[in-house]
Amino acid sequence: MMKDEIPSTFRLHHSSFIIPISSFMTDKFPYERVVVTGGAGFLGSYVVEKLRQRGVKNIFIPRSRNYDLVNIEDVRRLYDDAQPDLVIHLAAVVGGIGANRVNPGKYFYDNLMMGVQLMEEGRLRGLKKFVATGTICAYPKFTPVPFSEDELWNGYPEETNAPYGLAKKMMLVQSQAYRQQYGFNSIFLLPVNLYGPRDNFDPESSHVIPALIRKCVEAIDRNDDHITCWGTGVATREFLHAEDCAEGLALAAELYDKSEPVNLGAGFEISIKDLTEKIVGLTGFTGHIEWDATKPDGQPRRCLDTSRAEREFGFRARIGFDEGLRQTIDWYRANRTA
Repeated sequence: MMKDEIPSTFRLHHSSFIIPISSFMTDKFPYERVVVTGGAGFLGSYVVEKLRQRGVKNIFIPRSRNYDLVNIEDVRRLYDDAQPDLVIHLAAVVGGIGANRVNPGKYFYDNLMMGVQLMEEGRLRGLKKFVATGTICAYPKFTPVPFSEDELWNGYPEETNAPYGLAKKMMLVQSQAYRQQYGFNSIFLLPVNLYGPRDNFDPESSHVIPALIRKCVEAIDRNDDHITCWGTGVATREFLHAEDCAEGLALAAELYDKSEPVNLGAGFEISIKDLTEKIVGLTGFTGHIEWDATKPDGQPRRCLDTSRAEREFGFRARIGFDEGLRQTIDWYRANRTA
């Protein structure tokens, strides 16, 4: 794909059919005792809300200060304490491009060991279902757009994100192997880049949307005449509101029981340049944008084929992108520390 072919605004990749979610829903959520690793975090907080909306009362959220999930003894103690019939594994050691460049070994080891040990211990204890969340970083660097789940193994991931992406993708291998050999019910979901209120705005580890929002708001505070952004702005990304993602995870936990991985996305892509200009406009920053081309763009394009999620369990993103960005900007302004 040549640069001038990359979309200047949104390019939609929705499937052509809509299946009402109500046609998939059951009367009662089938699991009573649920562990949500990462349940106190960004995505996890939305997932816990979706479970409570479904009537789940016994939700166990392990905190990292009490359970180091890289440590097998802590994993065993978690299962002893919670006695779950469903585990939704969201916990991850993760960050943006800069953090991935600094911590490739840690991101690989910690994410690999958490997933492998949680799934194995669940299998040994007769867990009814394990929901593993992967990452779009698991896809090959030059995957045809929109990314189909069938393309997952057709190349090596973008180098900056590869250790993290491959560590998470090992849960797919484990999930499929365990279903084949042991009949263990585990599923593997691939959320696209997330955003929304409650996101991580730490400049050392945040992803692109919170980083840009913070950059613009702080530039306004300082009366700066410009902001500097990484890369060229040519790369494209897809973004899914965390509340939409949580709904997809809850639907899959309830309704999906197959080996094939499933993308969770919004079905559009936007260039980083256009994203930056959109956030500049929504925050009210009036200066100009400078691009530091010495910094990496990351994967050239990211956008998911979301038709499998819609077909298998009726998931489709509902929150509009501009609406979600406004929510996120408003939340940051209301909750940031001086």
